Amino acid sequence: MTEDLPLVERGLASWYGKKFHGKPTSSGEIYNMYAMTGAHATMPIPGYARVRNPANGREVLVRINDRGPFHRGRIIDLSYTAALKLDILRGVSPVEVERITFEDIRSGAWQRQRQPDAPALPDQEPVYAAAGAAGAATQETTQQIAQASPPAAEAPLPPAPKAAARGFWVQLGAFSRLDGAETMRRDVLTELGWLAPLLAVFKDSGLHRLQAGPYASREDARRTAEQLRTASDLKAVVVERR
Repeated sequence: MTEDLPLVERGLASWYGKKFHGKPTSSGEIYNMYAMTGAHATMPIPGYARVRNPANGREVLVRINDRGPFHRGRIIDLSYTAALKLDILRGVSPVEVERITFEDIRSGAWQRQRQPDAPALPDQEPVYAAAGAAGAATQETTQQIAQASPPAAEAPLPPAPKAAARGFWVQLGAFSRLDGAETMRRDVLTELGWLAPLLAVFKDSGLHRLQAGPYASREDARRTAEQLRTASDLKAVVVERR
């Protein structure tokens, strides 16, 4: 899929965890099982989707940064944390997936009213981490994964992706250290929550760059940069990645 078109699917979701944690995804980003991400066969990378568990009404927003799943009948592979929030760690589960288009993001339509995520309850039954790019499944218990997971307040910062998608991006800052970029990201989201689905940190030429995008045209990126400069003290500049 290359056009900015809506997509709604109903099918099975799986998830992948520790076996792939810290390994590259199809986008070049490093897989972080504690981040809110997903793998899809055709959605643009990077892209965004709303995933709903019809059994309990829970919804999550995920960043699509990987390809998969590679099993017939499955429509999306989720990170451990996304699956935890949906309460589908027991295995493959029915879900509804709705792509959030770039136009939805620009217009703010993605922020429609939704039910808050209910706390996920741990389960002691064996669960299966769905196969990711390597195609092999692993068996773990929710208790084991929960013990391996850091507390929410101390969750590790996601590693910087290796490369950004082609297109136009709005750069908000560049830092020698990753924690500097992540601190700025949190500060930006405090004031400009609508920017959340677009923000990413990329490592390039030795610097960790906080950028928003990608945008289909330089004009779209320029308008966003101007809006950010007007709404805050950010010195936003437009950059192009080829």
